Amino acid sequence: MDAEDLEPRKKKIEKRNLEVLGVKELEAYIEELEEEIARVRQAISGKTSHRSAAESFFKR
Repeated sequence: MDAEDLEPRKKKIEKRNLEVLGVKELEAYIEELEEEIARVRQAISGKTSHRSAAESFFKR
C-alpha cells in the first residue's frame, strides 16, 4: 500500500451551468451552498475541538 492510498482523494465539485437558471433558482442555489458552508464549518470546529482536547491530554 502506497502513502498515496492513505491520502483522501480530492473530488472536484461539479459546477452548475448558471446560464440556464432563473433568479429564484440561483437564490435557492446560494441558500444550498450557504447551508453546505455552515455544515463544513461545523465539522471543522468539531475536529479542531477534538484536536485541542487530544493535544492538551498528551501535554500532561
